[in-house]
Amino acid sequence: MAFEEKLLTVPPPIEVAGRRVKRYHVTADPAGIAPDVAEAAYAILPELLPDPDGTPPATFVVLHRGGDTGAYLNAYSWVWDNVLHFRGAAAGQPALGCPDTDPTRFVRPDKPWIGCVWELPPLLHERNAWVRHMLAPHRPDLDAYVHDTLPEGTTGGRS
Repeated sequence: MAFEEKLLTVPPPIEVAGRRVKRYHVTADPAGIAPDVAEAAYAILPELLPDPDGTPPATFVVLHRGGDTGAYLNAYSWVWDNVLHFRGAAAGQPALGCPDTDPTRFVRPDKPWIGCVWELPPLLHERNAWVRHMLAPHRPDLDAYVHDTLPEGTTGGRS
């Protein structure tokens, strides 16, 4: 199997459980992620978020539709001022403990994995955006952070 980058789209931010959530979608399908898969992923998102700790309430997620029956939601939340908290969910992937191959039935696997090669590109951008808008300025600017996203295109070649 030859490696190919996947498509990356950036839907508008949303608010979930009081947190501002930046969204990245990853798929090989030019049509994007099916609405029922996205709806199911965002329904489990509140379970993946940490309790407030005084850090500005910001999260970024990567929703990845695999090339088989799998769908994956990675939630990275800023905590303790400058630390990333991670929790993930998967659907349609029995190898990860999913009950079946339904890509809308998300569960929380017990694997300590933080993302695959197609899901990792936003991490460096988000680290730099957090520093740029929240840590370096005299006054943190959560709105600027939320609107500073990786450009749409493919998953490779950016930072």
